[in-house]
Amino acid sequence: MNNIKAIGLLSGGLDSTLACRLIREQGIEVKAINFYTGFCTTDFRRQVNRKAAKGKVYYNESLKSAAQLGVEIEYIDISATYIQDVLVKPKYGYGSAINPCLDCRSYMLGRARKIMEEQDAHFVFTGEVLAQRPMSQFRRGLDIVAKESGLGRLLVRPLSAKLLPPTLPEENGWLDREKLGAISGRSRKEQYKLAEEFGITAFSQPAGGCCSLADANYGKKLRDLLNHFEEGKVPTLDDVILLKVGRHFRPSNQLKVVVGRDEVENRFLERYGENGRMMFSTIDVMGPITLVEGNVGDEEIKLAAAITARYADNEESATVRIKYESGNFSGIVEVEPASQQDLESWRV
Repeated sequence: MNNIKAIGLLSGGLDSTLACRLIREQGIEVKAINFYTGFCTTDFRRQVNRKAAKGKVYYNESLKSAAQLGVEIEYIDISATYIQDVLVKPKYGYGSAINPCLDCRSYMLGRARKIMEEQDAHFVFTGEVLAQRPMSQFRRGLDIVAKESGLGRLLVRPLSAKLLPPTLPEENGWLDREKLGAISGRSRKEQYKLAEEFGITAFSQPAGGCCSLADANYGKKLRDLLNHFEEGKVPTLDDVILLKVGRHFRPSNQLKVVVGRDEVENRFLERYGENGRMMFSTIDVMGPITLVEGNVGDEEIKLAAAITARYADNEESATVRIKYESGNFSGIVEVEPASQQDLESWRV
Protein backbone atom coordinates (compact mmCIF):
# COMPACT_ATOMS: atom_id res chain seq x y z
CA MET A 1 0.00 0.00 0.00
CA ASN A 2 3.01 2.29 -0.33
CA ASN A 3 2.61 5.56 -2.25
CA ILE A 4 -1.17 5.33 -2.55
CA LYS A 5 -2.66 8.81 -2.82
CA ALA A 6 -6.28 9.92 -2.47
CA ILE A 7 -8.12 13.16 -3.23
CA GLY A 8 -10.69 14.07 -0.58
CA LEU A 9 -13.43 16.71 -0.51
CA LEU A 10 -13.05 18.54 2.80
CA SER A 11 -15.70 21.07 3.83
CA GLY A 12 -14.57 21.33 7.43
CA GLY A 13 -17.78 19.70 8.63
CA LEU A 14 -17.81 16.69 10.92
CA ASP A 15 -18.41 14.05 8.24
CA SER A 16 -15.74 15.12 5.76
CA THR A 17 -13.22 15.58 8.60
CA LEU A 18 -13.85 12.06 9.88
CA ALA A 19 -13.71 10.60 6.36
CA CYS A 20 -10.31 12.18 5.88
CA ARG A 21 -9.07 10.77 9.18
CA LEU A 22 -10.33 7.25 8.35
CA ILE A 23 -8.40 7.30 5.07
CA ARG A 24 -5.28 8.68 6.74
CA GLU A 25 -5.49 5.94 9.39
CA GLN A 26 -4.80 3.41 6.63
CA GLY A 27 -1.54 5.04 5.62
CA ILE A 28 -2.93 6.74 2.53
CA GLU A 29 -1.49 10.09 1.44
CA VAL A 30 -4.36 12.59 1.30
CA LYS A 31 -4.71 15.77 -0.74
CA ALA A 32 -7.80 17.67 0.42
CA ILE A 33 -9.74 20.05 -1.81
CA ASN A 34 -12.43 22.59 -1.00
CA PHE A 35 -14.59 24.17 -3.69
CA TYR A 36 -15.86 27.76 -3.59
CA THR A 37 -19.18 28.17 -5.40
CA GLY A 38 -20.29 31.54 -4.02
CA PHE A 39 -23.25 29.97 -2.22
CA CYS A 40 -21.78 29.04 1.17
CA THR A 41 -23.42 31.11 3.91
CA THR A 42 -20.28 31.12 6.07
CA ASP A 43 -18.17 32.43 3.18
CA PHE A 44 -20.70 35.22 2.69
CA ARG A 45 -20.69 36.20 6.37
CA ARG A 46 -16.93 36.64 6.13
CA GLN A 47 -17.35 38.77 3.00
CA VAL A 48 -19.71 41.21 4.73
CA ASN A 49 -17.69 41.10 7.97
CA ARG A 50 -20.65 39.68 9.86
CA LYS A 51 -19.65 38.40 13.32
CA ALA A 52 -20.71 35.06 14.76
CA ALA A 53 -22.08 34.51 18.27
CA LYS A 54 -20.29 36.47 21.02
CA GLY A 55 -18.50 38.58 18.41
CA LYS A 56 -16.38 35.72 17.08
CA VAL A 57 -15.10 35.88 13.51
CA TYR A 58 -16.23 33.31 10.93
CA TYR A 59 -13.27 31.23 9.77
CA ASN A 60 -12.83 28.86 6.84
CA GLU A 61 -13.60 25.58 8.57
CA SER A 62 -11.89 23.47 5.90
CA LEU A 63 -8.55 25.16 6.60
CA LYS A 64 -8.94 24.53 10.33
CA SER A 65 -9.78 20.87 9.77
CA ALA A 66 -6.90 20.37 7.34
CA ALA A 67 -4.47 21.88 9.84
CA GLN A 68 -5.66 19.56 12.62
CA LEU A 69 -5.55 16.53 10.32
CA GLY A 70 -2.11 17.46 8.98
CA VAL A 71 -3.12 17.30 5.32
CA GLU A 72 -2.47 19.58 2.39
CA ILE A 73 -5.56 21.43 1.16
CA GLU A 74 -6.25 23.31 -2.05
CA TYR A 75 -9.01 25.94 -2.20
CA ILE A 76 -10.57 25.96 -5.69
CA ASP A 77 -12.85 28.71 -6.99
CA ILE A 78 -15.47 27.25 -9.37
CA SER A 79 -17.92 30.15 -9.04
CA ALA A 80 -17.27 31.45 -12.57
CA THR A 81 -18.64 28.28 -14.20
CA TYR A 82 -20.92 26.93 -11.47
CA ILE A 83 -23.95 29.11 -12.24
CA GLN A 84 -23.99 28.23 -15.95
CA ASP A 85 -22.94 24.58 -15.66
CA VAL A 86 -24.89 23.56 -12.57
CA LEU A 87 -27.46 26.03 -11.33
CA VAL A 88 -29.42 27.29 -14.33
CA LYS A 89 -30.69 24.01 -15.81
CA PRO A 90 -29.71 21.06 -13.61
CA LYS A 91 -30.16 17.66 -15.25
CA TYR A 92 -31.60 16.14 -12.07
CA GLY A 93 -33.64 19.13 -10.98
CA TYR A 94 -33.84 20.95 -7.66
CA GLY A 95 -34.48 19.93 -4.09
CA SER A 96 -37.05 21.55 -1.80
CA ALA A 97 -35.64 25.05 -2.44
CA ILE A 98 -33.43 25.66 -5.46
CA ASN A 99 -30.66 23.24 -4.54
CA PRO A 100 -29.39 21.13 -7.48
CA CYS A 101 -27.76 18.63 -5.13
CA LEU A 102 -27.15 15.73 -7.52
CA ASP A 103 -25.78 17.98 -10.26
CA CYS A 104 -23.69 19.89 -7.72
CA ARG A 105 -22.07 16.78 -6.26
CA SER A 106 -21.50 15.33 -9.73
CA TYR A 107 -19.88 18.56 -10.89
CA MET A 108 -17.56 18.88 -7.91
CA LEU A 109 -16.55 15.24 -8.03
CA GLY A 110 -15.99 15.50 -11.77
CA ARG A 111 -13.52 18.29 -11.03
CA ALA A 112 -11.99 16.13 -8.29
CA ARG A 113 -11.58 13.29 -10.81
CA LYS A 114 -9.57 15.58 -13.09
CA ILE A 115 -7.35 16.58 -10.18
CA MET A 116 -6.90 12.90 -9.31
CA GLU A 117 -5.77 12.18 -12.86
CA GLU A 118 -3.49 15.23 -13.07
CA GLN A 119 -1.78 14.43 -9.77
CA ASP A 120 -1.51 10.66 -10.32
CA ALA A 121 -3.71 9.94 -7.33
CA HIS A 122 -5.54 6.62 -7.06
CA PHE A 123 -9.06 7.42 -5.88
CA VAL A 124 -11.40 10.09 -4.52
CA PHE A 125 -13.35 10.07 -1.25
CA THR A 126 -16.04 12.19 0.40
CA GLY A 127 -17.78 12.50 3.76
CA GLU A 128 -21.17 11.50 2.34
CA VAL A 129 -23.31 9.33 4.62
CA LEU A 130 -25.88 6.91 3.27
CA ALA A 131 -29.49 8.13 3.82
CA GLN A 132 -28.41 11.33 5.59
CA ARG A 133 -29.84 13.77 3.06
CA PRO A 134 -33.02 13.16 1.07
CA MET A 135 -31.87 14.06 -2.43
CA SER A 136 -28.20 13.26 -2.90
CA GLN A 137 -27.32 10.70 -0.24
CA PHE A 138 -29.82 7.91 -0.67
CA ARG A 139 -28.48 4.94 -2.58
CA ARG A 140 -29.86 6.03 -5.95
CA GLY A 141 -28.38 9.51 -5.50
CA LEU A 142 -24.97 8.15 -4.51
CA ASP A 143 -24.96 5.90 -7.59
CA ILE A 144 -25.94 8.78 -9.89
CA VAL A 145 -23.13 10.97 -8.56
CA ALA A 146 -20.56 8.19 -8.96
CA LYS A 147 -21.62 7.68 -12.57
CA GLU A 148 -22.05 11.32 -13.62
CA SER A 149 -18.71 12.36 -12.12
CA GLY A 150 -16.91 9.70 -14.12
CA LEU A 151 -15.40 8.21 -10.97
CA GLY A 152 -17.54 5.11 -10.78
CA ARG A 153 -15.98 2.61 -8.38
CA LEU A 154 -13.03 4.91 -7.69
CA LEU A 155 -15.30 6.97 -5.43
CA VAL A 156 -15.17 5.95 -1.76
CA ARG A 157 -17.55 7.01 1.02
CA PRO A 158 -15.51 5.92 4.07
CA LEU A 159 -18.21 6.57 6.69
CA SER A 160 -20.75 4.27 5.00
CA ALA A 161 -18.42 2.01 3.02
CA LYS A 162 -19.47 -1.28 4.66
CA LEU A 163 -23.10 -0.59 3.73
CA LEU A 164 -22.22 -0.04 0.07
CA PRO A 165 -20.76 -2.34 -2.61
CA PRO A 166 -16.96 -2.73 -2.46
CA THR A 167 -15.02 -0.10 -4.39
CA LEU A 168 -11.89 -0.65 -6.47
CA PRO A 169 -9.58 0.73 -3.74
CA GLU A 170 -10.97 -1.95 -1.41
CA GLU A 171 -10.71 -4.74 -3.98
CA ASN A 172 -7.17 -3.69 -4.89
CA GLY A 173 -6.11 -3.85 -1.25
CA TRP A 174 -5.41 -0.13 -0.94
CA LEU A 175 -8.09 0.11 1.74
CA ASP A 176 -9.10 -2.39 4.42
CA ARG A 177 -12.89 -2.50 4.22
CA GLU A 178 -13.15 -3.68 7.84
CA LYS A 179 -11.55 -0.44 9.04
CA LEU A 180 -14.13 1.71 7.28
CA GLY A 181 -17.52 2.80 8.62
CA ALA A 182 -21.08 1.48 8.51
CA ILE A 183 -22.91 4.70 9.35
CA SER A 184 -26.29 5.64 7.89
CA GLY A 185 -29.14 8.04 8.59
CA ARG A 186 -29.42 11.52 10.05
CA SER A 187 -28.23 10.81 13.60
CA ARG A 188 -24.71 12.04 14.34
CA LYS A 189 -24.18 9.85 17.40
CA GLU A 190 -21.68 7.54 15.69
CA GLN A 191 -19.81 10.48 14.20
CA TYR A 192 -19.46 12.20 17.58
CA LYS A 193 -18.21 8.94 19.04
CA LEU A 194 -15.58 8.64 16.31
CA ALA A 195 -14.54 12.27 16.74
CA GLU A 196 -13.99 11.66 20.45
CA GLU A 197 -11.92 8.54 19.73
CA PHE A 198 -9.72 10.42 17.26
CA GLY A 199 -9.48 13.55 19.41
CA ILE A 200 -10.94 15.66 16.62
CA THR A 201 -12.22 19.03 17.79
CA ALA A 202 -11.85 21.29 14.73
CA PHE A 203 -15.04 20.92 12.73
CA SER A 204 -18.12 23.03 12.09
CA GLN A 205 -21.24 22.04 14.00
CA PRO A 206 -23.75 20.14 11.82
CA ALA A 207 -26.72 22.35 10.97
CA GLY A 208 -28.03 21.17 7.63
CA GLY A 209 -25.01 22.35 5.67
CA CYS A 210 -23.97 25.87 4.74
CA CYS A 211 -25.49 26.05 1.25
CA SER A 212 -27.73 29.05 0.56
CA LEU A 213 -29.43 27.14 -2.25
CA ALA A 214 -31.14 24.86 0.28
CA ASP A 215 -32.68 27.85 2.08
CA ALA A 216 -36.31 28.45 1.10
CA ASN A 217 -36.13 32.26 1.41
CA TYR A 218 -32.98 32.48 -0.66
CA GLY A 219 -34.52 30.06 -3.15
CA LYS A 220 -37.48 32.40 -3.71
CA LYS A 221 -35.16 35.30 -4.44
CA LEU A 222 -33.02 33.27 -6.82
CA ARG A 223 -36.04 31.94 -8.72
CA ASP A 224 -37.28 35.51 -9.05
CA LEU A 225 -33.89 36.56 -10.45
CA LEU A 226 -33.79 33.69 -12.96
CA ASN A 227 -37.39 34.31 -14.04
CA HIS A 228 -36.69 37.97 -14.77
CA PHE A 229 -33.21 37.65 -16.24
CA GLU A 230 -32.69 38.54 -19.88
CA GLU A 231 -33.15 35.47 -22.07
CA GLY A 232 -29.89 33.93 -23.18
CA LYS A 233 -27.90 35.54 -20.37
CA VAL A 234 -26.75 34.05 -17.08
CA PRO A 235 -26.57 35.84 -13.69
CA THR A 236 -23.12 36.79 -12.47
CA LEU A 237 -21.68 35.93 -9.08
CA ASP A 238 -22.39 39.51 -7.98
CA ASP A 239 -26.05 39.05 -8.92
CA VAL A 240 -26.46 35.98 -6.74
CA ILE A 241 -24.40 37.36 -3.85
CA LEU A 242 -26.72 40.38 -3.67
CA LEU A 243 -29.64 38.03 -3.08
CA LYS A 244 -28.19 37.31 0.37
CA VAL A 245 -28.44 40.94 1.46
CA GLY A 246 -31.37 43.13 2.41
CA ARG A 247 -35.09 43.29 1.72
CA HIS A 248 -35.97 42.52 -1.90
CA PHE A 249 -38.87 44.04 -3.82
CA ARG A 250 -40.13 43.52 -7.37
CA PRO A 251 -42.53 46.43 -8.14
CA SER A 252 -42.58 45.46 -11.84
CA ASN A 253 -41.00 42.98 -14.23
CA GLN A 254 -38.46 45.64 -15.18
CA LEU A 255 -37.55 46.87 -11.69
CA LYS A 256 -35.79 45.28 -8.71
CA VAL A 257 -35.18 47.12 -5.41
CA VAL A 258 -32.86 45.94 -2.60
CA VAL A 259 -32.94 47.76 0.76
CA GLY A 260 -30.26 47.31 3.44
CA ARG A 261 -31.45 46.15 6.86
CA ASP A 262 -28.57 47.31 9.05
CA GLU A 263 -25.21 49.06 8.99
CA VAL A 264 -23.31 45.95 7.90
CA GLU A 265 -25.60 45.39 4.92
CA ASN A 266 -25.59 49.09 4.02
CA ARG A 267 -21.79 49.12 3.83
CA PHE A 268 -21.87 46.00 1.70
CA LEU A 269 -24.49 47.41 -0.69
CA GLU A 270 -22.45 50.60 -1.16
CA ARG A 271 -19.74 48.49 -2.79
CA TYR A 272 -22.21 47.30 -5.42
CA GLY A 273 -23.62 50.68 -6.42
CA GLU A 274 -22.26 50.46 -9.96
CA ASN A 275 -22.40 48.18 -13.03
CA GLY A 276 -25.77 49.54 -14.08
CA ARG A 277 -27.23 49.71 -10.57
CA MET A 278 -28.57 52.96 -9.11
CA MET A 279 -27.95 53.72 -5.42
CA PHE A 280 -30.40 55.59 -3.16
CA SER A 281 -29.72 57.06 0.30
CA THR A 282 -31.43 59.42 2.73
CA ILE A 283 -30.12 62.98 3.20
CA ASP A 284 -31.54 64.56 6.37
CA VAL A 285 -32.33 61.49 8.47
CA MET A 286 -30.79 58.10 9.13
CA GLY A 287 -31.87 55.50 6.62
CA PRO A 288 -30.87 52.54 4.49
CA ILE A 289 -28.80 52.17 1.37
CA THR A 290 -30.96 50.98 -1.52
CA LEU A 291 -29.84 49.50 -4.84
CA VAL A 292 -32.07 49.49 -7.91
CA GLU A 293 -31.67 47.34 -11.01
CA GLY A 294 -33.62 47.52 -14.26
CA ASN A 295 -35.08 50.19 -16.51
CA VAL A 296 -35.09 53.31 -14.35
CA GLY A 297 -36.95 56.47 -15.39
CA ASP A 298 -38.50 59.32 -13.41
CA GLU A 299 -41.39 57.22 -12.10
CA GLU A 300 -39.11 54.36 -11.09
CA ILE A 301 -36.82 56.81 -9.27
CA LYS A 302 -39.78 58.14 -7.26
CA LEU A 303 -40.98 54.63 -6.48
CA ALA A 304 -37.54 53.41 -5.33
CA ALA A 305 -37.11 56.58 -3.28
CA ALA A 306 -40.49 55.96 -1.61
CA ILE A 307 -39.41 52.44 -0.69
CA THR A 308 -36.17 53.82 0.75
CA ALA A 309 -38.09 56.48 2.69
CA ARG A 310 -40.32 53.81 4.24
CA TYR A 311 -37.31 52.48 6.16
CA ALA A 312 -35.86 55.88 7.13
CA ASP A 313 -35.90 57.08 10.75
CA ASN A 314 -38.75 59.57 10.38
CA GLU A 315 -42.48 59.89 10.98
CA GLU A 316 -44.36 57.79 8.43
CA SER A 317 -46.44 60.75 7.27
CA ALA A 318 -43.47 63.06 6.66
CA THR A 319 -41.76 63.47 3.32
CA VAL A 320 -38.13 62.44 3.02
CA ARG A 321 -35.37 63.76 0.78
CA ILE A 322 -33.61 60.96 -1.06
CA LYS A 323 -30.40 61.15 -3.08
CA TYR A 324 -29.97 58.87 -6.08
CA GLU A 325 -26.82 58.30 -8.12
CA SER A 326 -25.44 56.09 -10.85
CA GLY A 327 -22.01 56.90 -12.24
CA ASN A 328 -21.98 60.60 -13.16
CA PHE A 329 -25.78 60.83 -12.99
CA SER A 330 -27.32 61.96 -9.70
CA GLY A 331 -30.19 63.92 -8.22
CA ILE A 332 -32.45 64.50 -5.23
CA VAL A 333 -36.14 63.74 -4.92
CA GLU A 334 -38.55 64.40 -2.03
CA VAL A 335 -41.18 61.70 -1.51
CA GLU A 336 -43.66 60.26 0.94
CA PRO A 337 -42.83 56.76 2.21
CA ALA A 338 -44.39 53.84 0.38
CA SER A 339 -47.30 52.20 2.17
CA GLN A 340 -46.84 48.93 4.01
CA GLN A 341 -49.54 47.40 1.82
CA ASP A 342 -47.62 48.24 -1.35
CA LEU A 343 -44.38 46.92 0.13
CA GLU A 344 -45.95 43.57 0.96
CA SER A 345 -47.38 43.25 -2.54
CA TRP A 346 -43.92 43.87 -4.04
CA ARG A 347 -41.87 41.81 -1.59
CA VAL A 348 -39.96 38.87 -3.05
